Amino acid sequence: MSDVRHVLVLPDRDAAEEVAQALGERFGVEEEPQLVRDALAGEDDAEDAQWLVVLRDESGRLDAEELNEFAAEWEGWREDP
Repeated sequence: MSDVRHVLVLPDRDAAEEVAQALGERFGVEEEPQLVRDALAGEDDAEDAQWLVVLRDESGRLDAEELNEFAAEWEGWREDP
């Protein structure tokens, strides 16, 4: 088993929480994704933060392009490794 992780970048916490919940419904993800606040370099303002949704995919069954299109529904994207 490999330790494959996907990172989805979202514009705000609400979007990240919605994406985390919808991943289970859309892709059958059973393990709850991790939410991480990512402040842009030199920015302390919450308005300038991005939120990351990190999910493990040891089986490699999730398609990167599908995840990117999914995140785009919330004005986000899948970060390439």
